[in-house]
Amino acid sequence: MVSPVVLITGCSSGIGKALCQSFHQRGCRVVATARRLEAIDDLKAYTVMTLLLDVTDSVGIQQVIETVLAQEGRIDLLVNNAGFGQFGPLMDLSPAQLHAQFQTNVLAPLEVAQKVAPVMKRQRSGVIVNIGSISGVVTTPFAGAYCASKAALHSLSEALRMELAPFGIQVITVQPGAIQSNFGQAAEQGLAGVLSPESWYAPLESKIRARALLSQARGTPADEFAEQLVAAIMRPQPPMLIRLGKKSGWLPLLKQLLPPRLMEFLLKRQFGLT
Repeated sequence: MVSPVVLITGCSSGIGKALCQSFHQRGCRVVATARRLEAIDDLKAYTVMTLLLDVTDSVGIQQVIETVLAQEGRIDLLVNNAGFGQFGPLMDLSPAQLHAQFQTNVLAPLEVAQKVAPVMKRQRSGVIVNIGSISGVVTTPFAGAYCASKAALHSLSEALRMELAPFGIQVITVQPGAIQSNFGQAAEQGLAGVLSPESWYAPLESKIRARALLSQARGTPADEFAEQLVAAIMRPQPPMLIRLGKKSGWLPLLKQLLPPRLMEFLLKRQFGLT
């Protein structure tokens, strides 16, 4: 395609917004979505189509797809970027908090893919990109829900890649490392409904907050990450798995090389659990 149509979820800031700009710079027709339209209003300056979308709303997903098809006639590339991080000790998370984490980070991307894939099947081509996380590879204390949700998304991506291949649809899994965005700030704010003086882990509150902010420590700038990612995605034969950003390479390698007990000891020591 000379000017592919790219649909991206979660574009209000960080990676999502940077991806919109990078795809636009490469001549793509970009459709940016977010739960708040005012958060992506600035993207109109790039002649980017902006649409309201809460990825947990099934009706809203279908309406967005119909709007894109009515205006652009096709969808060549879907980027499932929307998501959030629910941090905190697993003992302190409520069923509602766990459900929200998996609803947004696992079930929603799959549903968006299920609704976009028939369009790509008719076109006999298409690419689905699922933004996971290195946290889905290396699990840490006080991030169990988030790590588990991203690990689940990675597995779904692998299955989708094999199942959709016969229909000319490619699936790419992206596992970012530390990327500069408002992710950490939002994650720390999400601790407000988790931490309490009665928690077993109340003495470790500073460690828990540090884990929520960990991805922002010397993170790769979002625009730099997006530029590299879009370049990889737009290759004639893009890789099945893409790891980019600080810590995205050495952390999985460390887990692979170190004995499991040693790896676990180091993580427990880092977060005050020894």
